Amino acid sequence: MAEVKASLFYGVVAAVLSSAVLAFVEDLDDTFKETRVNDVWLVDFYAPWCGYCKKLEPVWHDVGAELKSSGSPVRVGKMDATAYSGMASEFGVRGYPTIKLLKGDLAYNYKGPRTKDDIVEFANRVAGPAVRALPSKQMFEHMMKRHDVLFVYVGGESPLKEKYNDVASELIVYTYFFSASEEVFPESVTLPELPAVVVFKDGGYFTYDEYEDSSLSSWVNKERFQGYLQIDGFTLYELGETGGVLRLMWYFTLFSFAFRLKTLIQRVAKEYREHFNRDFQFGHMDGNDYINSLIMGEVSVPSVIILNTSNEQYFLPSEPIETMEQLVQFINGVLNGSAQAYGGDGVIQRIKRVAFDARSTIMSVFRSSPLLGCFLFGLPLGVISLMCYGICTAESDDGSDDIDALKREGLTDEEEEEEEDRQCAAELEGPEEGENEEDDTYKCITVLLLCFSYHSTPPIPPKPL
Repeated sequence: MAEVKASLFYGVVAAVLSSAVLAFVEDLDDTFKETRVNDVWLVDFYAPWCGYCKKLEPVWHDVGAELKSSGSPVRVGKMDATAYSGMASEFGVRGYPTIKLLKGDLAYNYKGPRTKDDIVEFANRVAGPAVRALPSKQMFEHMMKRHDVLFVYVGGESPLKEKYNDVASELIVYTYFFSASEEVFPESVTLPELPAVVVFKDGGYFTYDEYEDSSLSSWVNKERFQGYLQIDGFTLYELGETGGVLRLMWYFTLFSFAFRLKTLIQRVAKEYREHFNRDFQFGHMDGNDYINSLIMGEVSVPSVIILNTSNEQYFLPSEPIETMEQLVQFINGVLNGSAQAYGGDGVIQRIKRVAFDARSTIMSVFRSSPLLGCFLFGLPLGVISLMCYGICTAESDDGSDDIDALKREGLTDEEEEEEEDRQCAAELEGPEEGENEEDDTYKCITVLLLCFSYHSTPPIPPKPL
């Protein structure tokens, strides 16, 4: 009896906790458009049949619980975009799931990894002010420890500050933006002039130059990455959205040569920053599966490859790279056009891409489930084969009709009547034994001969009455 009571107690507690967690995520309907204005909302637009949406659902509940327990002003909700398609279209929902943070009249899309920590960090960053103040050296040092890349505006009111605020409102989905006075920086930081926009990363700092670095938005979008970083599929996608500049990637395994190669690339990224920073992003990727599918080929490991994200061209060194001079020469060859380019986004390459993707899909299905692959691809091929066989082997009586018509062309009306009477009598009597095989052969020969004579000579004119 005690065990039954204990189990009931734990069941009630679990139900209460479950309902409490569910309460952190609100189900939204068509009244949301009018009631959302005074709050900051993090909304998941989903479809009930979407597998990715179902996978996100427990993570989304954890996000709601985390933001609620931390005292965040962000309210978490979810909306069935298929039931409220009109409202989903107004918010620009094009796929499922779509995560948006709605703040006033602005809507920010979340494109990062779908983990609790990443989503919570995104919500807290975007929900706050676009530009945060750094009032002291202690706060500056604290933020330097927390962030690998730190953007800071230094100076008073100016047109540059207005541009900086606009860029911060646009790109806060990716990184933090701060403002500070020159006194909060260490003595080693010297700025050529004020106002200025400075980025702290890679153990140093770099200042925005309006005349050399084009627009502030493009400069921030490029500098928000570290000089050398680990690259995965999502990072590569983000790099491709920064303007289509050339990217350098490195694929490695746990061999001593791989570590030497990593050291070379890191040195080039740091020592040749002024030469290559505007055109290249340096980094490495574990394994070669992703790049093999990207270039539709096989890359040995470790290797150096340069990928142009704007036109999908890639470059491979003509010989193994063992020194910094060889690596710099290879990069310069890509810049001056002397290095051979592979791939691209031309028509032929796109056709190859379609064929490669189709083959990869079929092979993946057969590897994961051979029986399912045989059913999906074997059944349609079998049906098509049977249809083709039936069409090719089908018999037709059109030839006999043409023969009768040709025979009648040379007969008078009386002779035609006699011929019809004779055929009727023959049909009533039926074929004699042993004649079927000879008649079939005769018909086939007659058809061939008559068709040939019909196409090669004019028909015989009817006899005058």
